Amino acid sequence: MQRFGIDIGGTGMKAAPVDVATGALTTDRIRVETPQPATPDRVAAAAAGLVEAHGWHGPVGICMPSVVMHGVVRSAANIDDSWIGVDADGLFSDAIGARAHVVNDADAAGQAETTWGAGTGRSGVVLCLTFGTGIGSGLFVDGVLVPNTEFGHVELDGADAEVLAAARVRKALNLSWAEWGDRVNRYLHHIAFVVSPDLIILGGGASKRAHKWIDRIDVDCDVEIAALQNDAGIAGAALHAPDA
Repeated sequence: MQRFGIDIGGTGMKAAPVDVATGALTTDRIRVETPQPATPDRVAAAAAGLVEAHGWHGPVGICMPSVVMHGVVRSAANIDDSWIGVDADGLFSDAIGARAHVVNDADAAGQAETTWGAGTGRSGVVLCLTFGTGIGSGLFVDGVLVPNTEFGHVELDGADAEVLAAARVRKALNLSWAEWGDRVNRYLHHIAFVVSPDLIILGGGASKRAHKWIDRIDVDCDVEIAALQNDAGIAGAALHAPDA
C-alpha cells in the first residue's frame, strides 16, 4: 500500500509516495525551498505544489517543526509565528483538495525509525533526534510515542540546545565535523541524563555524513544512525495520511 508524505522543514520541504509496508519511497522525492517567510498560506501552497508535481490523488500525511495537537499548531520554532493556533489539518486539506493530517516532524521521523529502521523491535526508552535547522526529538517507551517532546529546546550552557548543536550551526560557525560532533556529544550527555534512554537514534540531514563525526560520540547508551536518514520524516508522515 502506498501513502503520501510531506516533510516540512525550516529551510526545505520534501515529499514522495511511500510503501508503508517497507518505509521505502516509491519514487524520487521532490524538494523545494521552504517559503520565506514560512507563513501558513505560503507553506500550504507549496505543499499543494508538491502533491501536484507527483501526480498524487488522495490523502496526505504531513510533518512539520511544531508542536501539533489534534491537527492544531501550538508552537513555531523554525517557521513563522503566524502558525500558532492554526488548524493545520484544515488548512492543508483545503489547499491540497484531499484529507490531510499533520504531526510533529521528529515524532514522524521517530515513528519511521521504530517501524522500519534503527529502532525496529527495540523495547525500553528510545529517543530519536533529528539534526537540521533545529534539533527535533521523538520519544518512545516500549514502542509507544510520547508526542511533542521538545528536547531541542532544553537549556544547555545557558541557551537552547539547538542554538549550540543543530546542523545549521556547523555551517554558520564554519565548524569542522569534529568540532560539531563534540557539541553534539555534549548535548547527548545532557539529554541522556534527563531521559535515561536505552537507545538514541541520530537522524536528520547530518546523518548522511555520520562517518565524519560519529567517532566523537561516547554517550553511555546504545547509539544508532537513522537507517532511513533524511527520508524518515517523509516516511513517518505517510503513516499519518488519513483514510480516504
